[in-house]
Amino acid sequence: MKKSIALMLGLSAAPLMAVSQSAFADVYKSGGGSLYAGLNYSFINIENGSDDVDVGTLSAKVGGLVSPFFGLEARAGFGVDDDRIGGVDYSLDNFFGGYATLNLANESPATPYVIFGVTRVEVEAKSFLGTTTEDESDFSYGAGVNVELAPEVSGNVEYMRYYDKDGSTVDGLGLGVTFNF
Repeated sequence: MKKSIALMLGLSAAPLMAVSQSAFADVYKSGGGSLYAGLNYSFINIENGSDDVDVGTLSAKVGGLVSPFFGLEARAGFGVDDDRIGGVDYSLDNFFGGYATLNLANESPATPYVIFGVTRVEVEAKSFLGTTTEDESDFSYGAGVNVELAPEVSGNVEYMRYYDKDGSTVDGLGLGVTFNF
C-alpha cells in the first residue's frame, strides 16, 4: 500500500516538474544555452590627473549562466586605437578580468544586467623621451543590456568602470555580440 502511494505521488509529480522546468526556461528569452562567448568593441576613456584620452579596445569573453539570474565570465582584450595629446601617444595595451553578472531575466528579448569583478589593466604612454607602462588591478563594475537578435545570438551595450585608483580612471562604453551554446 505504501509503495503504491509513493509510486502514484512520483508519477503525478513528474508532469508538474516538466511543466515547471519548461516554464522556467521560457522566462529567459534573450539568451540560449547556459554557456556563451562573445566579442566587444569598447570606447575607453582614460583620465589621469589633467590627461584625458579616448582609446579603443577589442575584447573577447567566455562565460556561463549558473542560473538565468546569475553568471560568471572571464574577459581579455587589447588596444586597437590610440590617442595623442601633447606629443604623447596613450593606449590601453591590454586588460583581463573575472566577473559575476546579475541578470534581470524576463520574457522580453532584452535582458538588463549588472556586472562586477576584478580587472587588470596595462596602460602605455609613448613619447620621444621613451615608453612608460603601468599595470594595475582594481574592482570593476558596470551595467548593460543583452538583446536577442536571433536564436542563440544577442547584441549588447554596456558601460563599465574598469579602474578607479589614485586619481586615475578607466571607463568604457562597449558594443558587442554574444553567441550562446
